[in-house]
Parts: sequence; structure tokens; C-alpha cells
Amino acid sequence: MEYGSIEREIHVDASPEVVFEVVSSPEHISEWWSDDAEFDAAPGAVGELVWGDRVDVVPIRVVRAEPPRLFSFRWCYPGGAIDDSAGSLLVTFELTPSGAGTRIRLTETGFREMGWEVAKLEEQYRDHSVGWDTFVPRLGEYIVRLVSTP
Repeated sequence: MEYGSIEREIHVDASPEVVFEVVSSPEHISEWWSDDAEFDAAPGAVGELVWGDRVDVVPIRVVRAEPPRLFSFRWCYPGGAIDDSAGSLLVTFELTPSGAGTRIRLTETGFREMGWEVAKLEEQYRDHSVGWDTFVPRLGEYIVRLVSTP
């Protein structure tokens, strides 16, 4: 196995503008992925993703925000604090108009660059892969509910 990147792709019946808002705004992210989120969708902005009752708080740094086509951020910093000199994982949402909807392509990269031992690399890659297998469909379902609500 390569462990280089994770890629998932789905199509949703919503405009790229709606999808961009859903993948880049904390109030939407907390509906389909984390339990809470706090950040500004602007390059360089620092914030956090929260799971549970602040049981797991993960810092993030927004890398690119190009509405309505691209949103990316770095997370999973070693030691749990943002450190630009250390490895981190990069999550990118590429949004492409497709018919009456949008193709969402999620890519997560940087696993090999984290410097993990092989067992930890395999475990983290597997955990993230399984996670995106859960959350990308939830993203699609959330968008369907959002656009069908009057």
C-alpha cells in the first residue's frame, strides 16, 4: 500500500456556491463532520475542530479558500499544536460544476511526511480512510437535506 493520499469523490445536486459554504463554514462542518468548529474561511486563519465535549480538540490552519471552487486546510500537527516547521496533513475540497450539481473531490495528503513509524502510519492512514468513508457520504446527505429544506 502507498499511504500517500486518500481521495474520495461524490456528486451532489447543489451549486458549487452552496457546497463551498458547507465545506468551509464551521456551522455547517459541525453538522456533518465534527461536533463543533471555530475558524474563519480565510487563508492563514487558525481555528479548531472539536469532537465530544471538547474531548478531542484539533487545531487547523486554512491554506486556501477560493470560493466557490476550492477549500483546503492543514491539521493533525505533531504534538497537537500548529507548527509550520513540522509535518501536518492537508485536506482539500475541490468543487467542480457538473450538470445541475457539483462534483466534490476530497483529497488528504501528507501521511508519509509525518515521520511516523510504519505501524503508526498504517494505523493513521486506515483511521482517516475509514473516517472519510463515513463523513463524505454524510456531507452529501447533509447537502441534500439543506437544499431540500424550504
